[in-house]
Amino acid sequence: MTASPATSVKPGTSARDPLLDNAKYLAILLVVCGHLIENLRDVKGAHALYFFIYLFHMPLFIVVSGYLSRNFTFSAGKARKLISGLAVPYVIFETLYSMPRFLLYGKLEISLLDPYYLTWFLMSLFIWRLSTPVWLQLRWPLVVAVGLSLLSGTSALPDELSMNRTLGLLPFYVLGLMLKPEHLDILRQRWARIAGAAVLLVGLAVAFVVHMKVPTEWIRWRHANSAIGVDDLTGSLIRLALLAVGALLVAAFIAITPRRRVWFTGLGAATMYAYLLHGFVVKVLERFYNRLDTPLGVTLVIVFGVVLATVLCTWPVRFFTKWAVEPNMSWAFTKLRRPEPQAKAGSPAPAAPADSERDHSREPAVHG
Repeated sequence: MTASPATSVKPGTSARDPLLDNAKYLAILLVVCGHLIENLRDVKGAHALYFFIYLFHMPLFIVVSGYLSRNFTFSAGKARKLISGLAVPYVIFETLYSMPRFLLYGKLEISLLDPYYLTWFLMSLFIWRLSTPVWLQLRWPLVVAVGLSLLSGTSALPDELSMNRTLGLLPFYVLGLMLKPEHLDILRQRWARIAGAAVLLVGLAVAFVVHMKVPTEWIRWRHANSAIGVDDLTGSLIRLALLAVGALLVAAFIAITPRRRVWFTGLGAATMYAYLLHGFVVKVLERFYNRLDTPLGVTLVIVFGVVLATVLCTWPVRFFTKWAVEPNMSWAFTKLRRPEPQAKAGSPAPAAPADSERDHSREPAVHG
């Protein structure tokens, strides 16, 4: 039976769920706009909007990434996809993002273990994907993940491997792993869409009330409790609240996302392009922010962010930058060899390998 556009796609099928691609496209708009207005937070209202966006925009990508990683195994095909889809692009963009500092200031610093700027997500996702089989074996994986997240705030973890973010945001990835298609079907209901819109509106209103009272570092997940100026008990309670609020806003955002194919659905499959490339534009615009520090300037920057994110997901950009975002690494891998089963006379031919065993090295990486 073919799934209708409004029905969740079961694991192992080749069809894409429009809901997830739509959510990813809308989420990348938030990511790009959030980065663009980061240095304009002194403008009235801009800081509150920035605070609201950062509460759930990356948790949303992480939850979707976890959901799409549920069948990850240590098979040869998946390992090659992990290398070509995350590890190699990480090295490429870690190098590329170090070039502006070198050209402007003559300072060349490339540290593959200490992610620079937005490359932390590739590093963290690589580690989360590797840990997938472990979480699928635990009886209460989400409880364990939340515990690790809270414990990570009690220690001054090193910047290497983006440890603070990797462990702090881990529950969102595990939450995605635990989700099933029927859970998404709940969010497709009419009552869920109404509730989701209400939750987002209330969240935005609350953000405007509390944004100046909450240190921005809490929503960036980069530092330990002591570095933000609180004791571990208070910090753990704040982190637990942020995890709960983030999960609630993610659910609300998915609930109001279009369920069927729309004009931007196809762009949702290429959000990694917008994510990795928009940082170069942000760095250039930073030099002109002194002319944009007004409500009108913030509005223009947001509109520009929407256009920029959309353009970076289109096929011309993907065509010219695929070498960096989705490099073809088949030349670096050995040829997959599978032992041929000895079929007895009159027995049926062996079945084709399951999807989890196929060589996915040439397939597009799963983005989010």
